[in-house]
Amino acid sequence: MIAEPLILIVALLLDRLIGDPPWLWNRVPHPVVLFGTAIGFLDRHLNKPSLSNASRRLAGVAAIVVLLTLSFLIGDMLSALFRHLHLLGFVAEIVIVAVLLAQKSLGDHVMAVALGLREGGLTGGRQAVSMIVGRDPNTLDESGVCRAAIESLSENFADGVVAPAFWYAVLGLPGILAYKMLNTADSMIGHKSEKYLYFGWASARLDDLANWPAARLSAGLIAVAAWGRLGAAAGRASMSAALRDSGLHRSPNSGWPEAAMAGAIDVQLAGPRQYRGETVSESMMHAQGRARAGVGDIERAVSLFYAACSALTILAVLYSLMSYLL
Repeated sequence: MIAEPLILIVALLLDRLIGDPPWLWNRVPHPVVLFGTAIGFLDRHLNKPSLSNASRRLAGVAAIVVLLTLSFLIGDMLSALFRHLHLLGFVAEIVIVAVLLAQKSLGDHVMAVALGLREGGLTGGRQAVSMIVGRDPNTLDESGVCRAAIESLSENFADGVVAPAFWYAVLGLPGILAYKMLNTADSMIGHKSEKYLYFGWASARLDDLANWPAARLSAGLIAVAAWGRLGAAAGRASMSAALRDSGLHRSPNSGWPEAAMAGAIDVQLAGPRQYRGETVSESMMHAQGRARAGVGDIERAVSLFYAACSALTILAVLYSLMSYLL
């Protein structure tokens, strides 16, 4: 119990410093790629168009139960192996946890949007933002590109950083592997297209449940970061926006970090947007904020993101001290 909090602290620091080096993942498959391969296999074999809607939903339930059970068992076996390897196992577990976090890679991808706008104008910004969002970049003006990047940063802080750290803290290596499997399944089959409306239903609902605590924690961390970087007024505005406007988002979770970030940097987020030719109509979060966002807002949001990541690491240190004392 004492080792896992320490592993989490070191993994957070390692991911912050190194991230996902391309030279490594160009040579070996990233664990998320392996998760995707397993999900794709079950999708091809269980999600048959000939099945009734009820049967496809049942098949989707069976698929995610198999995937989560498999990832949890693998995590449990690795944990047992690493305990017997002592220092080598300790290091190996740190590396695995760091790989499943996304601090530096997320910050780098969002900063690439700011760089694209500065160096390539709207075309450069659209190209960079298309790498991190699902909406049609050609429908976005410069302000839309900036808002899309900030929204992606905020949402992925919750499910790419806070949630994996949370589930590792709660359930160890089995917890973080199961969470990443579930989150990958939600990304691949959890959307409401004709093909996945029923087959992906269980994955989407379970992902909402798994992200519930992390989404709210992430909003608090962003508010703390805003208070530390921008002052007490920004911290209060961030938390107020999260409490007031998080429910305006179509997701039960994404609205929390997005609204917190909107209040912190005083910019409207969410609102109407297009995905694959379909318009999603939502109210603006932090509607009293500035309507137009700029490159400086992306840079300010990334600065707050890294401060929130630091706050998460401090929280992990406190958790480690409590584990030691108890």
